[in-house]
Amino acid sequence: MIRLLLVDDQDVVRIGISAILSTEEDIEVVATAADGAEALYLVERHLPDLVLMDLKMPVMNGIQATRLIRERFPSVKVLVLTTYDADEWVFDAIRAGAAGYLLKDSSREDLLKAIQLTMQGQTAVDPAVAGKLFNHVVHNITPVESRLMENLSEREREILKLIAQGLNNRAIAEKLYLSEGTVRNYVSAILAKLEVSDRTQAAIIALRHGIGGLSEDK
Repeated sequence: MIRLLLVDDQDVVRIGISAILSTEEDIEVVATAADGAEALYLVERHLPDLVLMDLKMPVMNGIQATRLIRERFPSVKVLVLTTYDADEWVFDAIRAGAAGYLLKDSSREDLLKAIQLTMQGQTAVDPAVAGKLFNHVVHNITPVESRLMENLSEREREILKLIAQGLNNRAIAEKLYLSEGTVRNYVSAILAKLEVSDRTQAAIIALRHGIGGLSEDK
């Protein structure tokens, strides 16, 4: 059962999405919030598995709320669901720790798939913003990131490549003939060495350095 917190400042959106999700046997909407500050309070109270987060809201916006949730409750995943596809919103949401980015005109099937992918440790990005994110990724290598990448062992780079390709821990374990617990330990070490809080940010760094991209596999 996926315990989900829905955050949106529009009543009709909260009601509509709650109605969609309530038809799924493996999803429970444990609470809804109208702004980021309320979301932060409800995350502490209910500790959901996933927060479905709008961005432009009063009191505290979704970027600020995502950053605080990821800092205080690292086990809670955040999936952005918004109408905004402008570059700054996309990049800031990912930097804040969002595991995925979906637009509100997505179909019911795409929304449910994105929720499942996020809970499996994969990254769900709306096709409408994927190109912007990729272009930003490949053109923004920093010297600090390059130095951090040098700290990775050969095995850690191999696992990072698979993370960047969207594989979850179980799939990585099967591919490399390792136990899932061993992969989980490697992933934790990779995140620590890259100084990031989640797999999405690690994957972005990997892609910036040509690890896990299509060009590497050709």
